[in-house]
Amino acid sequence: MKLHIHHETRYDYETSVRSSIQRLYLTPSAFATQKIVSWAIAAPGIDKALVYTDGFGNQVHVITSQGPHDHVTVIAEGVVDTQDASGVVRGFKCQAPDSVFLRQTPATEPSPELSEMACEAAAKYPNELERLHAIMGELQRRIAYQIGTTYFHTTAAEALAEGKGVCQDHAHAMLSIVRFLGIPGRYVTGYLVTEGESPATASHAWAEVLVPNLGWVGFDAANGKCPTADYVRVATGLDALGVVPVRGSRRGGEVESMTVAVTVQPAAEQ
Repeated sequence: MKLHIHHETRYDYETSVRSSIQRLYLTPSAFATQKIVSWAIAAPGIDKALVYTDGFGNQVHVITSQGPHDHVTVIAEGVVDTQDASGVVRGFKCQAPDSVFLRQTPATEPSPELSEMACEAAAKYPNELERLHAIMGELQRRIAYQIGTTYFHTTAAEALAEGKGVCQDHAHAMLSIVRFLGIPGRYVTGYLVTEGESPATASHAWAEVLVPNLGWVGFDAANGKCPTADYVRVATGLDALGVVPVRGSRRGGEVESMTVAVTVQPAAEQ
């Protein structure tokens, strides 16, 4: 399936910014079931960007904007050809050893409640793939998807205790549990086909888990399913903090506001 993605991030400042620097994780990865047909990023300084591939296999752009400005707009847009592989990711090159993804972070540190969920799943489901699907379904049931109820720094433990959150929280909770069980898990940012005419206010996120005899497999606990051809994989890390799509710093600019608009639709409909 060919998907057209338009991802626009705009920062507005109440006072003038003298200079700014942004790190962008906005380029989809290429592997066996995901091909880049076309892709471009429009942003101040993109023509002179530092471009590199990090240790997790992500393509990164670092851009700078010099001189007074009261806003910065970053637009990533293109077409990606995807295939449904039931969440299995083959051919993606990540230099980091799998053991790195056993590391808990402040966002994924398990609470007693998360640890209990892990132990119950391990006891009930000896088959690992069946166990992972059960964990995903339980997290979808216990963390209701509600926009605006959690924040960027909300942890997996806090989201589970509150019983509500967004895709970031579901992914962190999934990673918390699988890492507690000694299974490598990595955080993934990307896109999901948007429904209706209104753009989404954020990109999507899910977890990938290393499954014996299958390799890395995606689990989207927010939607209770493994990624399909409706998903576009962009970047991977230990948690959300490590792969924020647009993140940076500035000199000046006293008050900042950010707006995000994301649309993902079949390319034939564009």
